[in-house]
Amino acid sequence: MKILVTGAAGFIGAFTSKRFVEQGHEVVGIDNLNDYYDVNLKHGRLGWLAEQSGFTFKQVELSDRAAVDTVFAEHKFDRVVHLAAQAGVRYSITNPHAYVDSNLIGFVNILEACRHNEVGHLVYASSSSVYGLNTKIPYSTSDRVDHPVSLYAATKKSNELMAHTYAHLYGLPVTGLRFFTVYGPWGRPDMAYFSFTRDILEGKTINVFNHGKMQRDFTYVDDIVEGVTRITQKIPQGVSGWTPESGDCSRSSAPYKIYNIGNHNSVELGTFIETIENVLGKKANKHYMDMQPGDVLATYANVDDLVEDVDFAPNTPLAEGIERFARWYRDFYKV
Repeated sequence: MKILVTGAAGFIGAFTSKRFVEQGHEVVGIDNLNDYYDVNLKHGRLGWLAEQSGFTFKQVELSDRAAVDTVFAEHKFDRVVHLAAQAGVRYSITNPHAYVDSNLIGFVNILEACRHNEVGHLVYASSSSVYGLNTKIPYSTSDRVDHPVSLYAATKKSNELMAHTYAHLYGLPVTGLRFFTVYGPWGRPDMAYFSFTRDILEGKTINVFNHGKMQRDFTYVDDIVEGVTRITQKIPQGVSGWTPESGDCSRSSAPYKIYNIGNHNSVELGTFIETIENVLGKKANKHYMDMQPGDVLATYANVDDLVEDVDFAPNTPLAEGIERFARWYRDFYKV
């Protein structure tokens, strides 16, 4: 198949593109290569992707409708995996327009292009952030998600609503994936595991929010990619007789589905830091602080639908994943 991967120079996008090519697919990757974090990481990912036969890269800004339409006109995509987005909860508090441009305008441009070019399945990245003020644990895709606590989360919830509209009006098969705290080699420097590793190795003090009492469902990047590639082959079907009152918000009478992709294991921040310390062989200097605006207390994924539909559940142990990241970090930064 010919597959478009947006955000192909990004953390998840690069590994997903590589996996598709290894499976024998032809992949076109697009990315705007913005400077939200170190572009050297993005160029580094593109460097090893360029060695893959069957991968083509184009620099495209998603909010540029004409540029997006041109890519779709040049290629007849069988599938679109939309992973591009302006990421980051805290950045959305001070830079809201970046999220509107990429996550809302950009997403509409992708939806329109898929609609007019008869794409067989659009898979797009949502986020565990959409659960917002929900307190029922573990988070289930059948639950309502109406109270986000950051603009980033609100844009991801909006993506799910927009996708459902296109599934309902135009019969476009759409699947949203709520990712839970993805980590691993070549990851994003704004993520806690990355900055903790850097600061511990450099002897700097790390900020520990909510006094280490937050919990996160940390999910290794290879598990995310496995879920994405399996789900891309699983085209959603409308459920006969489904109504909004049925109680399952992850399905519809339209060809629409939502999945969690998480390690279904919530780890306290203090334990997470201890794992990094053990892998690095060095203790952290900790500065305990209150919770930041936009944060949630805990995330924890129910992945029953993922297991039932594609026979997969993420399972990489945290210590193993952090060890792999630390090896990469030391090699990449020569420390």
